[in-house]
Amino acid sequence: MLGSLLKQMVGGTRGISEGIWQALREQKEALGGRRPQLVDIVKMLQLITSTQRTYMCIDALDECTTAQRFRLFDSLKEILEKSPSARVFVTGRPHIRAEIERRLAGRVTSVSVCPTKGDIVGYLRFRLSHDETPDAMDESLEADILAKMPENISEM
Repeated sequence: MLGSLLKQMVGGTRGISEGIWQALREQKEALGGRRPQLVDIVKMLQLITSTQRTYMCIDALDECTTAQRFRLFDSLKEILEKSPSARVFVTGRPHIRAEIERRLAGRVTSVSVCPTKGDIVGYLRFRLSHDETPDAMDESLEADILAKMPENISEM
């Protein structure tokens, strides 16, 4: 995941200084053609994010295994310690919130985003109105769906 972030930063940034490019070239030579290890990727990300305002977005963090999340949090913490202007935005289901707050202590602000019942009903109405098999639905079934589904939706 961090390797992908590094690739995006290097490939999509025109403003990387010659000093950073030189450090990346040296790192590549030091690796001798092998793929960079996590420690190498973290160092390169620290180098890039320490010189410019950087925003990193990681979606669906709850889909990583616990071990992967721990390594990711440790790496992000290292990056943030060297890069005070870097910002990380992560999304995930509520059950990992405490883990995020504990592993990135003092560097995280949590915001809950949950759909309202009205949001869910609106979404269901939209989807039902675009149903490709409208003959399969009668008014009674549609009413049941609109009544019961919003009550059974989790915080996904």
